[in-house]
Amino acid sequence: MELLRLRREIDFFGQRRIATILSVILVLVSLGSLATRQLNLGIDFTGGVLLEAGYQADADLGAIRSDLEAAGYADAQVQNFGAARDVLIRIPPREDIDAEGVGEELLGVLRASGQQVDLRRVEFVGPQVGQELTERGGLAVLFALLMILLYVMFRFQWKFAVGSVAALAHDVIIILGIFSVFQLPFDLTILAAALAVIGYSLNDTIVVFDRIRENFRRIRTSDAQAVMNTSVNQMLGRTVITSLTTLLVLIALFLFGGEALKGFSSALIIGVVVGTYSSIYVAGNTALALNVSTVDLLPPKKETANDGAVT
Repeated sequence: MELLRLRREIDFFGQRRIATILSVILVLVSLGSLATRQLNLGIDFTGGVLLEAGYQADADLGAIRSDLEAAGYADAQVQNFGAARDVLIRIPPREDIDAEGVGEELLGVLRASGQQVDLRRVEFVGPQVGQELTERGGLAVLFALLMILLYVMFRFQWKFAVGSVAALAHDVIIILGIFSVFQLPFDLTILAAALAVIGYSLNDTIVVFDRIRENFRRIRTSDAQAVMNTSVNQMLGRTVITSLTTLLVLIALFLFGGEALKGFSSALIIGVVVGTYSSIYVAGNTALALNVSTVDLLPPKKETANDGAVT
């Protein structure tokens, strides 16, 4: 029965070199895009004016851009927001913009064409506030990773701590890289999703590491890779069920939650998929690369005067 059980195990870490190459490629592409294309930051970070308007019929984006340009807003970004009748207008930060009257002024420009336009939302963020949010958002991610490093080091062992932080950094970089490559809007909700992914991925990693620690103490004859492979297989059902149920909720949010939740749910969907992968391969591979062993988790007993005595 034991032999049959072992034959049914999936050899996850037998393919760890391929997984390592894949992770390195994804991280390098993400970092390259972040360095060259950067993120398509929303007004939460850049500052400026965000206006959402609703038309009675399908909106002509070209005509709207022309009207805004004629009114002195040549740098305005105009796009549909969900349906063809919903329009989202972004205006970069300018010193001559009146925060209190900019909404009515833009609404007057849009209504000058003779169409019925409803103003649904106006947001104004100053450049200084946007820069402060950018700095604090980055510090929040770094602080979260540092605290996780200390927690896992205290809870398990430093080799596992390095593996868990490497997995979390891997997840965050790839999420940011995907948003950079496809130039998806990045605002505070996406940052919140990235922080949520850190918590989700960490939970999965801790569960796997806890089973690895138990098996290191129980299976004393196997090598580290075999013990970790057995541990991942034992937790595979739990991992798959958790990931699938979470993805079902997120896909429902993506499809039916509207434009306001589309970016947030997209980031979480990417994070759950990448986080499940990294909990196995990135965290485990890093611990194996650092030569984790039973001795790290179960130090040998101290010799006593009675050890080795002949009775």
